[in-house]
Amino acid sequence: LMMAIGFKGGVAIAETPNIDMEVILTILAGLSLGFVLPFIAYWLLRLTTDIDKPTSAAVAAHYGSISMVTFVTAASFLNTNDVIYAGFIVAVLALMEAPAIFSGLFIAHKFSPETLHSGGSGGKLLREILTNGAIMLLVGAFFIGWASGPQGLEKVGGFLVTPFEGVLALFLLDMGLVVSKQAHYLKAFTFRLFLFGLYMPLIGAALGLGLSWLIGLDVGTGLLFCVLSASASYIAVPAAMRLALPEAKAAIYLPLSLAITFPFNIVFGIPLYFKLAESILPTG
Repeated sequence: LMMAIGFKGGVAIAETPNIDMEVILTILAGLSLGFVLPFIAYWLLRLTTDIDKPTSAAVAAHYGSISMVTFVTAASFLNTNDVIYAGFIVAVLALMEAPAIFSGLFIAHKFSPETLHSGGSGGKLLREILTNGAIMLLVGAFFIGWASGPQGLEKVGGFLVTPFEGVLALFLLDMGLVVSKQAHYLKAFTFRLFLFGLYMPLIGAALGLGLSWLIGLDVGTGLLFCVLSASASYIAVPAAMRLALPEAKAAIYLPLSLAITFPFNIVFGIPLYFKLAESILPTG
């Protein structure tokens, strides 16, 4: 899963036709949010809930990353309403996975030193994060996909593309089993944590919309950037946390992103973000 996500993201960058200043600024904004949002989420979790630090870090990483299904739903919403958007936004989507995972692991290792397997701090902390298997798979596959482009994807499509949905189904089934085994941790799922799953996407959306206005994105592209900023991962980040941060409780971070934030964004978030984008962004 990590290889497929990274590789297809690199191909999306390779297929971006004209990389002008608007594209560069949007990519930089997406990368910045991927790094910063987990720190905001972690601070809010520590302020308002009692969940442990590794789990807080894992949850925070989910809210710096993106949801592909939420993005696709928002794109369909725009197509239904005949609103155009720039194709390069797919490249931004591809680049927002790794920064959130990096920040989540940094937070976990910084504030919970027991999760740092190599011990020590400073350079060792950075080295452990950069050489983490999940990070290396995602980033390495991304650069290979960027270098090889659509031709490379066509050659490995039978390994990375065709079986993706089947493997994803097995992964989500396996994560469901993990959650069921950790069901006793659900007692930590308080009303405050439930509220976090509702207001954190609104914070991300507000930041995404503000950056869209500063960059000068049109309504359609701005909405999609806003949705990326507001969504929470339930594929790439859970896979990474399962590998890199086994101390975190999947029974907390997976239901929060998948059962609360995801449906909230689909049912209420996208129409709300669209109305806000229409009110402050140019029509294109």
